[in-house]
Amino acid sequence: MIRIFSTHNIRECKELTGRIWNLRLLNGTDDGKNYSVFTPCCWESIPDLAAYRGKGEFSTSFYAGGNIRLEFKGVSHTATVYVDDCEVVTHYNAYTGFDVILKGLDEGIHTLTVVADNSFSEQSALHIPNDYKSYGGVTRPVVLEKLNDLYIRQMHVRTENDGTGRWMAHVEIKVQNLSDRKQAAELFISIDKDKEKIVGCENKISIEAGQEITIVRDLSCHGVSEWTQSSPELYMINAELYVNGKAEDDLTDRFGFREIVVEGSKILLNGKPVRIKGVCRHEDHPQYGCALPCEAMAYDLTLIKDLGANSVRTTHYPNDERFLDMCDEMGILVWEENHARGLNEESMMNPFFEPQAEQVITEMIESHYNHPCIYIWGILNECASETEYGRKCYAAQFELIRKMDTTRPCSFASCRIKNDICLDLPDVVSFNIYPQWYLDIPVKEYLDDLYEWIQDDTPGTGKPFLITETGAGGLYGYRNPEHSKWTEEYQAYALEKQLTSILANSGCMGVYIWQFCDNRVSEECFAGRPRTMNNKGIVDEFRRHKLSYDVVKRIYQSDI
Repeated sequence: MIRIFSTHNIRECKELTGRIWNLRLLNGTDDGKNYSVFTPCCWESIPDLAAYRGKGEFSTSFYAGGNIRLEFKGVSHTATVYVDDCEVVTHYNAYTGFDVILKGLDEGIHTLTVVADNSFSEQSALHIPNDYKSYGGVTRPVVLEKLNDLYIRQMHVRTENDGTGRWMAHVEIKVQNLSDRKQAAELFISIDKDKEKIVGCENKISIEAGQEITIVRDLSCHGVSEWTQSSPELYMINAELYVNGKAEDDLTDRFGFREIVVEGSKILLNGKPVRIKGVCRHEDHPQYGCALPCEAMAYDLTLIKDLGANSVRTTHYPNDERFLDMCDEMGILVWEENHARGLNEESMMNPFFEPQAEQVITEMIESHYNHPCIYIWGILNECASETEYGRKCYAAQFELIRKMDTTRPCSFASCRIKNDICLDLPDVVSFNIYPQWYLDIPVKEYLDDLYEWIQDDTPGTGKPFLITETGAGGLYGYRNPEHSKWTEEYQAYALEKQLTSILANSGCMGVYIWQFCDNRVSEECFAGRPRTMNNKGIVDEFRRHKLSYDVVKRIYQSDI
C-alpha cells in the first residue's frame, strides 16, 4: 500500500513491494549469500543479519514498456538503483522518498536492483551512530507507474480563510512534457467531498518539448467544513489531463481547510489556540525495525489517542506518508522535522552536512505539503545552536523552509539552556528539558527559570513556547519498593511531576513526552542505554504499557 487512499484513476500504477524480493549481501566476506525477504523490510529482521552493517542488494523483476516512473518511498540509508544492470539513480537519507523516470523502455520483463547501504562514513553526515538505529533495507514501498507524454509531477494546495467564513484553495500544479515535441492539453481541476464536486475549473495548456510548466489557480470554496482536531474533515483535489479528448494522466491528493497562524505567544488553528499534549515517536519496532506496516502504525495511533494525546513529534526525521495520512484522518497534529540529532559544531562542519540536511527539507516539504495534520516544521534537534557556525546552518535551513512554505511556523528543539544564540530565528521557541531525570531539580523551579531567561534575556521573548521533550527512563517489568531510577515506579513519578508543572505554566503552549515507545540505539551509544535501547518510552518496544502510561493518560485526559 503506497497511500491509504487511491491517488490515480488514469495513470497505471503497480506496487512492486508487498511481495518477496531477493537479498544478497555485498560485504566482501559473505558476498553471494542470498535471502528471500518480504519487502518493505529491514534486513535486521533476519536473524543472521540482526547486527549487519554494510551493503545489501535487493532485486525483483517487473513487466513494463514505454515511459515509466519508479518511486521509492524510503531506502535506508543510501540507495543505488539499477534497471537491467544500468545505474539509473542514487539517493541519500532513509526517511525521504525519491524517483526516477525512464523514457522509452523496451516492453518486456526487466530487472530492478536496489543496493542499500547503511554504513557509517564521512560522506554520511546525518546517518551516524546515534540514539536511534540506522537500519538497512528497502524500508518503505516501491511503486511502478506507466506514464504518457504528459505527466503531472506535483500538486500543492494552500487554503486561506478570508475572515468571513469563505475559504479559498490556492492550487499549484506542475506538468512535465516527456516527449520531443510541443504538446497541447486540457487540465481539469476539481475539489470534491464524498465524490460530490464542490468546485472545479478547466485550463488549456501548452508545453514545449522536454519542459515543465506550473499552473496556478485560485478556487473559491463555499459551504466547506474546516479541518479541526475534533472534526478532521478531508477533501479530495483531483487534476486530470486530456489530449485531444483522450485521458492522459491524473493525480489525486487529500487536504483540509485549515489555517495555522502564530499570534503573539499563541499558535492558532483556525483562530483558536492550540494546546499540545503530545508524544515523541520513533519509527521503530522489534519485528519490523523502521519498516512498520500500516497495521503497526495504526496500532500506535490507537494507543496515542487512548492516552488523550493530540500531537506527535516525528523524532528525528520525516515519517512514512501513510502514518501522516492516518494523522490527517484522526485529527492528530504533527510536528515534522528534518533529519539531524545531537550534532556538535564539528559534525555540522562536515562538508556533506548542510547539502544533505537541506535536501531532506526539500524532499520533506515537497512530498508532505498537503497534509493538514502538519502544523509546524522542525529542524536540527539538539544541535550546535550555541555556536556561530551552527547559527549559520539554522538560519540557512529556516530560510529554505520559508521559501518553500509560508503557511506553517517553524522551530527547533534546543537543549542549549541559557547559551542558545538562535532564538530569534524560529517562530516558536522549543526546549528539551529533563529535570527529575538528568537533573535533580524540582520541575517548576527549573521551568520557571528557563522561561524567565527566554522572556527577559533572549530574542525569543513573546514567542510561543513549547517543551519538546521531557521524560525519564523506565525498564519494563523492573519495579522495586525504593522506586529508584530505571524502575517503572520512578518513571511514572517523574512524568507526573514534569507534566503537571509544564501544563500548569501559563506561558507554555504544551509538551511532548520523550517518548512513546522504547527504541533501539546504535551500539556505539550504549552508555546510559540498558539493553542498547532508549528506555524512556511509556510503552516498551512491544507496546506493553508501563506504569507511566496510565499516569500520562490521567493527566492528558484532564482539563489541566
